[in-house]
Amino acid sequence: MRLTSFTDYGLRALMRMSSEPDRAFSTAEIADEFGLSRNHLDKIVQHLARHDIVATRRGAGGGAMLSRPADEFGLGTLVRLLEHDQALVDCFAPDGACTVSPACRLNGKLQAAEAAFLAELDRSTLADIALPAPAPVVA
Repeated sequence: MRLTSFTDYGLRALMRMSSEPDRAFSTAEIADEFGLSRNHLDKIVQHLARHDIVATRRGAGGGAMLSRPADEFGLGTLVRLLEHDQALVDCFAPDGACTVSPACRLNGKLQAAEAAFLAELDRSTLADIALPAPAPVVA
């Protein structure tokens, strides 16, 4: 199974935010740290904010931070949210047409595999994959 870059970047940003939950992170800071497109990351953070995963503030000292403790966010839930409308294969899409239906026996196997993948992620939270907090800078 392959996740979209939207999900990959979103999880990286959330992993960083969970390392310092009381701090707001700018998208520029996270984008620079991970070598990501700031424009793409802005869209991801907006999506996460619309779904109450992160809270955002504008202006000096602004940025994005987790809306709740990291242990309250299941990884399966986050991946489902970030992968929304991304079908595993084209025939799973709402408008997807199966060219081998009704004889296709792959469909059920792929659906079971996707469910098992998400069930495994459901056993962990964002807190389980938080990045370590950076060491304090000593002057």
